Amino acid sequence: NTNSVGIGYTSALKWIYQQNKTSLANVGDLGLPIVAETWDGYLNNFREFPIKEEHVFEALNNAKQSSSYVEEGNVGGGTGMINFGYKAGTGTSSRIVVGLNYTVGVLLQANFGRKHQLIIAGVPVGQELLDIETNASSVPDKDAGSIIVILATDAPLLPHQLKRMATRVSLGIGKLGGIGADSSGDIFLAFSTANITNKSSTTNVAEFLSNDLINPLFDAAIQCVEEAIINSLIAAETM
Repeated sequence: NTNSVGIGYTSALKWIYQQNKTSLANVGDLGLPIVAETWDGYLNNFREFPIKEEHVFEALNNAKQSSSYVEEGNVGGGTGMINFGYKAGTGTSSRIVVGLNYTVGVLLQANFGRKHQLIIAGVPVGQELLDIETNASSVPDKDAGSIIVILATDAPLLPHQLKRMATRVSLGIGKLGGIGADSSGDIFLAFSTANITNKSSTTNVAEFLSNDLINPLFDAAIQCVEEAIINSLIAAETM
């Protein structure tokens, strides 16, 4: 949660240094971690500052040793998430872009929206569920949460093309009924694993995808975001 961003950043940086026994002169080559959060104050006693350094180390070690399977729902940072008024959490999805043979993948943490806004495959699922619910929920029905979306691809994209990919995340959220409400902290980050640079060389050559061919990647990004949010809802369990 918000109160754990500091310990998350410091611990992640310590973990990076421990994994790479470099001299201080080369420490800049390791990069800096990015730590983000979504507010879980309804389900989490954030005043107790529960996250410690050992928890961050454990998470990073498990991620490094894990297989291709990614846990979804209310696990890890997704434990306290509420999405469209229902229990949610972490979600993931990927697509292979037909014809280009590139992969687009999304990992997100969903924590936004009100029940009546939820739309799946064009069906107003949230409103229909509200119509048949018999017990009043104690969960606050307000759109004041947020969503973090990390979008990765092996397509060779330039920074401005990755920015265009990140903007398509909003379209995937919108297909489900999200509106980017006031006080909702939405963070989208896109990166490419292509074009690894050679630090020992004074110059590097980068390939990049023609803009004329980028539309299928936009489509894949939108589909991934939409599906990952649905997965975060379906995989989550009541707490």
